[in-house]
Amino acid sequence: MKRNLLDKIENKQITVGVVGLGYVGLPLAVEKAKAGYKTIGFDVQAEKVDMVNKGQNYIGDVVDSDLSDLVEKGLLSATSDFSFMKDVDFIAICVPTPLDEYQQPDVSYLKASSQEIAKYLTKETMVVLESTTYPGTTEELIKPILENGSGLVCGEDFYLGFSPERVDPGNAIYKTKNTPKVVGAIGEDATEVIAAMYEAVLDGEVIKVSSPAIAEMEKILENTYRNVNIGLINELAMLSNKMGINLWEVIDAAKSKPYGFQAFYPGPGLGGHCIPLDPYYLSWKAREFGFHTSMIESSMMVNDRMPEYCTERASKILNRDRKALNGSRILVLGVAYKQDIEDFRESPAIRVIEELEKEGADVVYYDPFVPEYRENGVIKKGEADLTAELLSSADLVIVTTAHSNVDYAFVQQHSKAIFDTKNALKEIKLRENIELL
Repeated sequence: MKRNLLDKIENKQITVGVVGLGYVGLPLAVEKAKAGYKTIGFDVQAEKVDMVNKGQNYIGDVVDSDLSDLVEKGLLSATSDFSFMKDVDFIAICVPTPLDEYQQPDVSYLKASSQEIAKYLTKETMVVLESTTYPGTTEELIKPILENGSGLVCGEDFYLGFSPERVDPGNAIYKTKNTPKVVGAIGEDATEVIAAMYEAVLDGEVIKVSSPAIAEMEKILENTYRNVNIGLINELAMLSNKMGINLWEVIDAAKSKPYGFQAFYPGPGLGGHCIPLDPYYLSWKAREFGFHTSMIESSMMVNDRMPEYCTERASKILNRDRKALNGSRILVLGVAYKQDIEDFRESPAIRVIEELEKEGADVVYYDPFVPEYRENGVIKKGEADLTAELLSSADLVIVTTAHSNVDYAFVQQHSKAIFDTKNALKEIKLRENIELL
């Protein structure tokens, strides 16, 4: 099986299936197709399937012309019919792995996808999970579903592994194509073949590890590392405010050290699919072993509280002008979870808006990348333009995303008061109406 698959990879005779055509799956499908492998994208959302088949792009990290050219050449197509899975040789699972209402892993998408794959799984197929999850998922959850549903044996009839996605939306340097890839599979042959498939497509180094659990834990480490350090900085931001110290200046001074320090910055909370969620996966799994991840859980508590803390700070700023938060008009600048992208998944800015509205504030927002968003089934529309009238009408402007295409000098000029949670106005010299997080 190994030799046959390696030959098919080399001769571009592999048909690729990508399950889940979101921020991870669609860029991966495009890169597989660009490398010359016929690729089929699978998604339960008919809208995404239709857009892909029409060559219409909806992901910022995918080049529009790449997608349309690949569809036109017949190298890339999409479907909601999982029976086409019987025609593929390599399957990448890129479905969401959210948290449920109790902050525990919701693996329903993983289960549903694996069950569908199992119905049509054939011999000599490679299956790779890319969705971020807790250590043990590949072997404890996915493997039994595939074996029981297909009647095939992992390692003998098909190969199974884990290769964590490393997608940073909006990153101008590192995309799917050139980011190093970690691969851990069940058995040495599986690791070799799956790594060869990625090596044939990507420019980044492919790092082989000894098991799926190693690769799963590696991904959790990446994002927990950031969560913990951001939690530290957010806590120091709260302390520095009480002490009258500008933490942003402190960080700039500290990062002058050429070794032993990496700069992290405070903010209104954590956003995106990975950093706010992944530590919960690890802490949940740790309890199975009677272990509490105290440092991780502490950082999560700090980061989760930041939207409430920002609301408290906003109230204090208004109090200085003898205004109550209840009834005040607040303009929030930015609802994307990071600058210069349209992605608002888990955005702390949305949490800030919710907290402000709970206190009775009249909240409007402007985001040049996110004209509207849906939260809890409700669509909230942003302001069309950032005008002097809009700025001056607000009792307080809160900067929650530091988009680079916003004229912050204009913002400062026309705003009564500004609460800058991202240090977006750092170049502005006149700072009488600006307060930093």
